[in-house]
Amino acid sequence: MSQQQLPEAWFVRDRRVNAVVAWFFTLMLVLGAVGYLLEGLLVDTALAVAAAAVSLVPPVVYRSWRRTVPWLLLFVAAIPVGAGAYGPSFLDDVANGVGIATLALLAVAALQLTTDLRMTPDVAVVFVVLTTLATAGFWALGSAASARYLGTSFLETNDQLMVVFTAALLGGVLAGGVFRWYFRRKLRAAREATGVEGVTA
Repeated sequence: MSQQQLPEAWFVRDRRVNAVVAWFFTLMLVLGAVGYLLEGLLVDTALAVAAAAVSLVPPVVYRSWRRTVPWLLLFVAAIPVGAGAYGPSFLDDVANGVGIATLALLAVAALQLTTDLRMTPDVAVVFVVLTTLATAGFWALGSAASARYLGTSFLETNDQLMVVFTAALLGGVLAGGVFRWYFRRKLRAAREATGVEGVTA
């Protein structure tokens, strides 16, 4: 039994309305990155730049401004940027974890568009969860360094930091579960449409 690879078509749309909204969010991400940079928030700047860069991959690769990522996925991926990376409450942190996981999923699509890398849905889901946790660690290290050398704010206790990591894990797992359900549905539909047997979702 084999498993189909993750098709880029699941993450790229060729519709005018989708493209206009996606470009709007991309512009907001770029402006957010500039604003964070001027405020000295380097970690938030990096997140905004990463989200904007991922959103630009499809139109650059396909050389068409209409070929963009789905605006809803881009909106979810931009949640951590709009919220200033991580919010003050546990639910905000979980929502930001979902946003980071979505950004990681779009990064998978971008890698498949621009490199020889190919992932199966299961590998993509694991990558999403691990990337979410890695981003939380990057945020913690970057924010701690910024607080020490630039005088910005940071969490006061290790318990608060563990809450952030726990929320990031929950957000990543939640998003990974939703993505896995989506992949199974798409693979099943593709199998039924083509009549190909021996392909598991």
